[in-house]
Amino acid sequence: MFRSLKSDFAIIKERDPAARGVWEIIFCYPGFQAIVMHRISHKLWRYKLPLIPRFLSHLTRFFTGVEIHPGAKIGKAVFIDHGMGVVIGETSEIGDRCLLYQGVTLGGTGKESGKRHPTLEANVVVGAGAKVLGGICVGTNTRIGAGSVVVKNVGANSTVVGIPGRIVHQSGVKINPLAHSALPDTEANVLLNLMERIDQLESDILCMKDLVDKLKNKNKTKKQDDLIIGESQNLRDKEIIEFIGELENDKTIKNNSLNPER
Repeated sequence: MFRSLKSDFAIIKERDPAARGVWEIIFCYPGFQAIVMHRISHKLWRYKLPLIPRFLSHLTRFFTGVEIHPGAKIGKAVFIDHGMGVVIGETSEIGDRCLLYQGVTLGGTGKESGKRHPTLEANVVVGAGAKVLGGICVGTNTRIGAGSVVVKNVGANSTVVGIPGRIVHQSGVKINPLAHSALPDTEANVLLNLMERIDQLESDILCMKDLVDKLKNKNKTKKQDDLIIGESQNLRDKEIIEFIGELENDKTIKNNSLNPER
């Protein structure tokens, strides 16, 4: 148990630049306090003592905001950062060097008995507010983005984002567990691909319209109404840019805007 506490100290100093000393960690880190109390209650739980482990768990929740069932299995060097609102169910298993942020839930689904909570293997990072539900397994070196909901097994070396969680494999690539800004935005990518397709189709329609006009000898100046066809779908629109975010290169926008007059 003392070896586990030593590793808990080390992981906090490694991953939190705000940690300045041992006493600060002991008195000011609710995630550390919750894990220490859990190791005690889990020991009592294994001895099958009635009530006392659950009561200690309840007290820990009251003082730290972290609810860990005494039956949950937590490995070494596990760091619960900030901790408020974290819920870890009875049959949950957390591997070594995992990192959980505030609002994380490792919960069950249904009322079945047996293994009904998730297993996190080593070096898993779960972002703020993420929910991992059911008796699933999350592989080593996996990151779960903030606010994601994971309900299916996840392989090792993966990144999971969205609701429901979608997997982006990054096998063989070492990932910084604190690099939250590096998470991919799958919804924005899908929207971007759709907008590119719409622009292409609108351009094709305009070309066909011009061809028909020429065949009918109606080569007149285009009306203003003709020039705004598809403008609501253009990637320059404010609403779309606000959702997708600024593209890395303005050249991308120009390439996607096939009609330069729009």
